[in-house]
Amino acid sequence: MPSYQAPLRDMRFVMDEMFDYPSHYAAFPNGEDASPDVVSAILEEGGRFAREVLLPLNQSGDEEGCLLEGGEVKAPKGFKEAYQQYVEGGWPSLAADPEQGGQGLPHSLAMMLSEMICATNLAWGMYPGLSHGAADALRHHGTDEQKATYLTKLVEGVWTGTMCLTEPHCGTDLGLIKTRAVLAEDGAYHITGTKIFISAGEHNLAENIVHLVLAKLPDAPEGSKGISLFVVPKFLPDAAGNPGERNGVSCGSLEHKMGIHGNATCVMNFDGATGYLVGAPNKGLACMFTMMNAARLGVGIQGLGLMEASFQNSLSYARDRLQMRGLSGVQAPDKVADPIIVHPDVRRMLLTQKAFAEGGRMLVLYTAQMLDIVEHGAPGEEEERAETLLGLLTPIVKAFLTEVGFECTNEGVQIFGGHGFIKEWGMEQLVRDARITRLYEGTTGIQALDLLGRKVLMSQGESLKVFTKEIHKFCKAEADNSALKEFIEPLAKLNAEWGELTMGIGMKAMQDREEVGAASVDYLMYSGYVTVAYLFARAAKQAAASQDGDDTAFYKTKLNTARFYYQRLLPRSKAHAAMIQAGAGSLMAISSEDFGLGFEI
Repeated sequence: MPSYQAPLRDMRFVMDEMFDYPSHYAAFPNGEDASPDVVSAILEEGGRFAREVLLPLNQSGDEEGCLLEGGEVKAPKGFKEAYQQYVEGGWPSLAADPEQGGQGLPHSLAMMLSEMICATNLAWGMYPGLSHGAADALRHHGTDEQKATYLTKLVEGVWTGTMCLTEPHCGTDLGLIKTRAVLAEDGAYHITGTKIFISAGEHNLAENIVHLVLAKLPDAPEGSKGISLFVVPKFLPDAAGNPGERNGVSCGSLEHKMGIHGNATCVMNFDGATGYLVGAPNKGLACMFTMMNAARLGVGIQGLGLMEASFQNSLSYARDRLQMRGLSGVQAPDKVADPIIVHPDVRRMLLTQKAFAEGGRMLVLYTAQMLDIVEHGAPGEEEERAETLLGLLTPIVKAFLTEVGFECTNEGVQIFGGHGFIKEWGMEQLVRDARITRLYEGTTGIQALDLLGRKVLMSQGESLKVFTKEIHKFCKAEADNSALKEFIEPLAKLNAEWGELTMGIGMKAMQDREEVGAASVDYLMYSGYVTVAYLFARAAKQAAASQDGDDTAFYKTKLNTARFYYQRLLPRSKAHAAMIQAGAGSLMAISSEDFGLGFEI
């Protein structure tokens, strides 16, 4: 069975030394509740829960899967008991508003708990995962009555939430949905339609499930401008707020999937189900975006958790597995062969996982700091800046970390060799589980269009300038720091090139809109590599200044990891830049009819 230890030392380095989280937390109302001692205790206990409770259920849950009987779904053995421990420990309410029964701690702290959960049991973590987004959507857009009825239950974890968007005939293009909502005499709505790919749509972990459903009113405008949002509970709450009559919503079937077998991915049928309008009519997509953005950050953290798990187990195996002798001579004379960690190519794969995991953690915690400011900070210039950066970085967190996360889990299988292909080691499960992260909550292509089209070009590049100016100031301030020259010089050039590439795409797009779609994925990946490079430069600055402390080995390793990233991973940005500059010509030259020349369709 795979093993796991929460990377608490690295988390503390990023939070306390790089980004000064103690001061960050202290600036918020009730900041004393997030003191360093409290944060440390929460992270340690969260790591213990993930390692001792969730990890042992990961492989068994994958093998057993979920069972649908008589319209009821049973999660794998042990999942319900683990969820009860999760609720009893107060974990669901960690970052929720105290007015709704939450503990009022910062979102960034809850995101570190999410990393631990994703690293040890992604399928289980998806049951409570969407509840936070559902609670956020109701907190921002629900009526007082809806908040009183549903919000506290979701915050406490007694009820769980879902997000019902996709239908059999449409995914990303939600303007095509067919689910209908008809006003009833009592002011509620009758919801009729079918939704697919609904994570945790039906299960036996919680006493009620609160579905947030996109549907169209009879007189709704065409397309996405005619979408409304409804809250549709599995059981209608009675006068006391407890689960009462069963609603007209049911699980029609379970999807048979490549991975995340322990989570119930459902086809949900709404047969005149009672629902209640959330927000204004025909404004549902804007309401749902509150939940979708939270989910996108959550999926990025899934990629981070899985690559950390892959790295830890790959490292353990590489230290023990004996294979050949080192190219420069015998490394372990007391053994019949050397451990494979001495071989350069194995080190390449290990360092790829290590660098992306550590860089990904920096990216998540930097973005989480912006989220904290938006949610808890005082209105003003700092909050506006944080909101701009949060919008810019969210698609990068989601797409970049899931793309490299999938790469890292594949490298893990490669390090294990034939054993990686065998189920008992658990590495192939990480690959299967990681594959979905590049798809749900918006594919990499959708995130790329959001980044380049909506966030950057629609703002005339102003949102990007907020970030590139920060990088420019950092590079300028450290220009004379000889210890950082190897990082600052390439970073400054890439930062300037980032703006030039953006301007080039914008100019081409004025003549041909296809240029945006042609460049978008390479642009997102380029943006991810440069963003992580900036964060590694900051990490290198902190590590270089701490070389004389008590933890010299840690800081030396951090510097060497930064060097590996700059020398062996960051050069990939050059290929992405070249593909961006190639434009749409070769992509659009072949007609749709000519794609299949050479075989009959």
